[in-house]
Amino acid sequence: MDERQFVFLRDLTGAAGPSGYEGPVRAVWRASVSDFAAEVHGDTQGSITAIVNPSGSPRVMLAGHIDEIGLMVSNIDEKGFLSFVPIGGHDASILVGQRVHLQTSSGPVLGVIGRKPIHLMNAEDRKAPVEIRSLWIDIGVANREEAQELVRIGDTATFVGSLERLRGDRLVSKAFDNRVGAYVAAETARAIATGPLHAAVFAVGTCQEEIGYRGAITSAERIKPDVAIAIDVGFGLDHPEVDDEKKRHNGHALGKGPQISRGANVNPIVFDLLVAAAKEENIPIQIDPAPGETGTDGWAIQVAHHGVATGVVSVSLRYMHSPVEVLSIKDLDQTVALLAAFIRRLDSGSRFIVE
Repeated sequence: MDERQFVFLRDLTGAAGPSGYEGPVRAVWRASVSDFAAEVHGDTQGSITAIVNPSGSPRVMLAGHIDEIGLMVSNIDEKGFLSFVPIGGHDASILVGQRVHLQTSSGPVLGVIGRKPIHLMNAEDRKAPVEIRSLWIDIGVANREEAQELVRIGDTATFVGSLERLRGDRLVSKAFDNRVGAYVAAETARAIATGPLHAAVFAVGTCQEEIGYRGAITSAERIKPDVAIAIDVGFGLDHPEVDDEKKRHNGHALGKGPQISRGANVNPIVFDLLVAAAKEENIPIQIDPAPGETGTDGWAIQVAHHGVATGVVSVSLRYMHSPVEVLSIKDLDQTVALLAAFIRRLDSGSRFIVE
């Protein structure tokens, strides 16, 4: 990862964009792809597409969703405290004590998520699981009227956090799920843009994956790809308290290469081509057994229009759906290299029909 790529990923993860409100993220993504793509355009749903070699064959779709989990203001009480509901899946215990930015019509407003202090809890309170309905956002105002001058019902909030380096090649940030996929889609399109290329490549930052794959559904219908790769994050299981999960997910670890899903959501020919490309390029891979839906854009793309030959490739991630998601730069670089190698091997004669 060079300095340009680091800045791109930093700006991409730093932008606020829960499902349905990804405008700042689109702006960052568009700025990065505009210097090499033949076309860049958005759509009415909120996804954004960069196209390389638009007249080529086959038509390849790379999908990484640009939204992140978030919160939505649902009530403002008489003292100006904000109740909220989740956008996407949250572990409520992680929310306690977090700083958030509310996206308002006049710009971001800082808030903190409050809860009754442990000193004031009785024994039952301390044992009870944290529930979102027992939390609130404090923006530092004195009453409802002051709050309403800044915030409206339906405004969204995301974690405050910035991309930082840990030791070695490890990075930590909010929103790696799944700005990483959008980053890989863009960087793969950049990597193949200057070399010999048969395929038409549509790199898509899809919207609203966290609440139902909406952007993937509409983008696949619009693009009508022959083959597609959904790029997402997968569980990094090289940390404590996940021994049982290692049996179900093949013990995935950071720094061991991209995860390639195998199962009902994946075209077997696409899977074999991805594995062959990895072997020929000496790229380490991890196989992710996926007997049903993968929980990614891959499911929506696979069943779009007449059906799409779909693969799912993921970057291992620790602490998913938290403000401190951790990944390996090596895995990011190798995922880009794998997908670029896969695309370069495609030509107009490539077939994905399962006989």
